[in-house]
Amino acid sequence: MNTSKYTLFILMAFVFVSLTNHSLLAGKINKSNCTYKGKRLYGKVKAVSSFPDIKVQVVNSFPDLKVKKVSSFASRCGEWKFVSSFPDLKIQFVNSFGDIKIKYVNSFPGLP
Repeated sequence: MNTSKYTLFILMAFVFVSLTNHSLLAGKINKSNCTYKGKRLYGKVKAVSSFPDIKVQVVNSFPDLKVKKVSSFASRCGEWKFVSSFPDLKIQFVNSFGDIKIKYVNSFPGLP
């Protein structure tokens, strides 16, 4: 009886650690420097259909990042200038399971 309780405890601990590690890796933005996996989330951005740096899902609520489209000097967190060449960041728009979720805003871009 004692062995089965111990086995159940070990199994529950393994599941908890697995879920925790997965949630730490999925969709987390480094708030101190506005990066995701080392890529800056501001600057010149190019939308691509394959081989992106980050997969992005556009949402209306609960975004990971609020994005403002700018025409020049995208130098602050969440400011994106869309370009066709020499991007700082390549993104691919997806309908689900994106690395990060964004919401377009007209003011106050950055982390919610």
